[in-house]
Amino acid sequence: MFNLLRMDLYRIKRSKSLYICLGFLLFATLCIFSLLWLLTTPEGQTIALQIGMLIAGDVEDASNILNGIDILILFRQIGLDGGLYSVILGIWVMLFICSDYQNGFIKNIMAIYSNRWLYLASKLLAVGIVNLCYLVIQFGFTLLINYLFKNIVPYTKIKDVLFYLTWAWLLTMAFSALIILICIYTRSIAAGSFGAILLGSGLIVVPLYQIMHLLHLGEWLKYSIYFSLSYGPNQYTSLQDLQVFIIGIVFLVLYSITAGILLKKQDI
Repeated sequence: MFNLLRMDLYRIKRSKSLYICLGFLLFATLCIFSLLWLLTTPEGQTIALQIGMLIAGDVEDASNILNGIDILILFRQIGLDGGLYSVILGIWVMLFICSDYQNGFIKNIMAIYSNRWLYLASKLLAVGIVNLCYLVIQFGFTLLINYLFKNIVPYTKIKDVLFYLTWAWLLTMAFSALIILICIYTRSIAAGSFGAILLGSGLIVVPLYQIMHLLHLGEWLKYSIYFSLSYGPNQYTSLQDLQVFIIGIVFLVLYSITAGILLKKQDI
């Protein structure tokens, strides 16, 4: 398995998609901070008034946008709460998995490694490493940009940051396992892309919840990956806050086992 993992990591390092997807995340962070600087700082508001982004009567309201916001909340709102991070990560996972089918590389792998569970484990470990790097790099970039913009939002306790990043990584790994499952089942870039966009952004879960909520049947959807990522806790206050870990583990195991079973039954 570790030989497979080394090969995967080598291919990942040389792939353009890894850096393009990371670039989108960092660019989104920079755009949000630039917008906040224009709306909430005296220097930025002067420019915003000149270019017509603000009118004089909106200056006071714009200055209050960041009330109650710290660096962790802002980091969440940039990508994870709304699904942007899941979509971008899901698209990268799709490209990573489907490339094996598109170029026929999977046939060579299976000719050497007959145990397909090892193949799946290698993919999950590789995705887990990339996912962790994405989260850490984006949060580190958020800290850097906040410093360069003269700390327009206050910082968060390190223990709260570690708590949040841990369960966010676990839930996004569960989402990645779902994308792997879709790609293994369909072997289709289009299906994987639609799955990443529709499921990661909540375009399926949110309307479904609204419809079922009218029938008083939608409470179970609050335990979905999307809702758990969007509304999970910022800090540990009680045992109930550990619910996100349970949800992440359950979905990660469920999707991984299902993907492994499908892979064993497929003809490569």
